[in-house]
Amino acid sequence: MKRYGPTTAAARLSFAVERGSVTGILGPNGAGKTTAIEICEGFRRPDSGMVRVLGSDPIADRRRLRPRVGVMLQGGGGYPGARAGELLAHAARLYAHPLSTADLADRLGIDRRSRTPYRRLSGGERQRLHLALALVGRPELVFLDEPTAGMDAHARRVAWDLINELRDSGVTVVLTTHLIEEAERLSDHIVIIDRGRAVAAGAPEELTGTTADRVLTFRGPAGLDVTALAAALEPGTIVDEPVRGTYRVQGDIEPALLATVTAWCASNGVLADRITTGRRSLEDVFLDLTGRELASPPSRAG
Repeated sequence: MKRYGPTTAAARLSFAVERGSVTGILGPNGAGKTTAIEICEGFRRPDSGMVRVLGSDPIADRRRLRPRVGVMLQGGGGYPGARAGELLAHAARLYAHPLSTADLADRLGIDRRSRTPYRRLSGGERQRLHLALALVGRPELVFLDEPTAGMDAHARRVAWDLINELRDSGVTVVLTTHLIEEAERLSDHIVIIDRGRAVAAGAPEELTGTTADRVLTFRGPAGLDVTALAAALEPGTIVDEPVRGTYRVQGDIEPALLATVTAWCASNGVLADRITTGRRSLEDVFLDLTGRELASPPSRAG
C-alpha cells in the first residue's frame, strides 16, 4: 500500500511477473501505475506490504540489484547541458559488460544527435535516448514507463522490435503504456490497474475472451436510445455506448442481427458509420472494468 495524504495510490495491489516475458501495466490516469512501478524500482517506499524484484528487496538490496535492472522513467532525468552521446557513454561506463553505445544509438536513430545537448533534443529524441540508457547495461529486468510516448510511428516500431528482441533473449520487461495496440502487440501478460488495485490480469487473449465472444460496433450521433435498440434485437443482446458516439452490440453476431441494427438506425434517421464486427477488444475490457477511457499522456513528439 502507498498513500499520499488522504489519497491512496496503491491499495492491496498484487501481481507477479514471469521471467523472460513482457508484462504490460494498463490503467487510466491516476490509477497508480507509475507509483507501483517506482516502488518496484526502489524509488518509493511502500507504506505496507512486501515487494520482491529478482528475489530481492528493491530498497534494502538496491546495490545488488542496480547492475541487473534497467529503468526508463516517465519524466526522463537527463542533465540539460550534457550531450546525448556523453550521457550514453557515461551510463555505459557504469557497467561491466555494456552494449555497444554506437550500435544502440544507431538502432534507435539518435546517432546523428550525439553532440546535441540534452535540452535541445525533441521530446521523441529524449524518449529514444532514455530507452537507450535503460538498455545499455544489458539488464536482466527492465522497467519502461510509457516507453514510446511522443515517438513518431517509425520510432515506435523500432522500439517495439527492440522490446520483442529483449524478451526473445531472456530479458524480463515490465512496461506501462497508454496505447492499447502497444499492450496487445508486446505483452505476454497484462495487468489492468484502477484506483490503486489490480482489477484484472491475464494474457491478452484470456482478457478478451474466445473468438465466440464477438461484438458489433458502429459510430453515430451521441445519445442514441440503446435500450430501444436492444429491445429490437434477440433477448440477451447487450447494447451500450462505451465512448460518446461509439456503440457496441454484444451477442450472437449473425447477418440477421446486422440487418436489424442497420434497419433500426435507418428508421430512426441515423446513418450508422464504421460498422465493424470482431472479437471483443482489449479496449472493450478496459472500459468495462474501469468505466473510463485510456487517456493519452501529454504529447512529446519529435
